[in-house]
Amino acid sequence: MQHQITRVRHEIRRRKLIVREVTNITPSMRRVTLAGPELEGFLSAAPDDHIKLFIPDATGETAMRDYTPRRHDAANGTLVLDFAVHDAGPATQWALDARPGTQLEIAGPRGSLVVSDSFDWWLLIGDETALPAIGRRLEELSPTTRVIGLAAVTGPEEQQVFAAREKFDFHWIHRPAEKADDATALIATLRSIDLPPGDGFVWIAGEARVARALRAEILSRGHRADWMRAAGYWLKGQADAHEKIED
Repeated sequence: MQHQITRVRHEIRRRKLIVREVTNITPSMRRVTLAGPELEGFLSAAPDDHIKLFIPDATGETAMRDYTPRRHDAANGTLVLDFAVHDAGPATQWALDARPGTQLEIAGPRGSLVVSDSFDWWLLIGDETALPAIGRRLEELSPTTRVIGLAAVTGPEEQQVFAAREKFDFHWIHRPAEKADDATALIATLRSIDLPPGDGFVWIAGEARVARALRAEILSRGHRADWMRAAGYWLKGQADAHEKIED
C-alpha cells in the first residue's frame, strides 16, 4: 500500500488574538482558548504543526516561541493552545498570567507534514511538551486505527484523558522533572512492547537527546526511516530550541 506523506506550505500571517478562556487540565498543563476576528482563514493541516507566539519578556523585548495548535474550531472561531508550565520562561509566565481579555500575537503555521490515515497502526512517543500534538493526533486519526502511546510525565496527576478509541494502548512513564533528558525509562518501556504487524508510522517528540535516542531504538528494530518523524521540541539548558531529527 502506498502511504502519502505530503508537505503543505501555508501563507504566513500575523494575527492578534484575545484570550477567551483559561483552564488547568493538569497541575502543570494550562489550556488557553483564543479567539478574535483575525483568526479567520487560519489553517493547521497536521496535528504536530507549530505556530509562533510573540511574547513580551521581562526586559521588554519580544520572545518568540513555537507551540502546537491543540485544537482549531473554525465554526466557533477558536484556537486552543496547551502550555506545559514546567519552566520560568516567558511563554510559561504568559500562560500563568493569562486571563480572559489578554492579548496574544501569533503567526503561522509555516507548513504542515500531512501523513495519510492509511497506516495500519501508529506509535506516538513523547513527554509533556508532546502531549498537545499526541492528543490532537488521537482525535483526528480514524477511530479504528490501532494506536500505541508512550508518554513521560512527572506523576499520575499529570496524566491526561484522551478520546476513547477501539484499539488504544497507552503507557504512562513517571520520572522526575530533573530526568526529563534521560531516555532510559522510555526505552525500557518501548523494548517491552511488540510492534503490531502491518505498516506503521512512528512519531516521536520531546527533549532533543531523548527523541534522538528513541529514534535510534526504533531504527534498530528495522522500522523504515521514512515512516517515522522525530523532533526535539526542547533541549535541556538551552532556551527556544527546536530540532528536526534525521540521519
